[in-house]
Amino acid sequence: MHEILQPEGWARPVGYSNGMAARGRIIVTGGQIGWNAQCEFETDDLLAQIGQTLANIAAILKEAGARPEHIISMTWYLTDLAEYRAALQRMGPVYRAVMGRHFPPMAVVEVTGLVEARAKVEIQATAVLPD
Repeated sequence: MHEILQPEGWARPVGYSNGMAARGRIIVTGGQIGWNAQCEFETDDLLAQIGQTLANIAAILKEAGARPEHIISMTWYLTDLAEYRAALQRMGPVYRAVMGRHFPPMAVVEVTGLVEARAKVEIQATAVLPD
């Protein structure tokens, strides 16, 4: 399905991979945020928005016959990096509920705002469905 790229002698990252190689059908999601299928926010809690955002990504992947373990790259945009860091210790169960123990390469970027004012996180994902 995919190959984790871990250069010899490098410390293993926690919660992500340094790189992945994959072959197959490429699936790219638009930036997803923490609202439900009716485009309504149910909460302003960061962890809950992350969980909903990941569930939204999983739903899009399912449309292509893919699953979260096919994700090879994610970019997270957050409006408050300090809030994200404070939530890291509690994020594991929220993340694993959707992603399992799959940790693709990720970038996390703080932004001054997102298009939807209540959004605290936006995630874009790239997946590869094996041939």
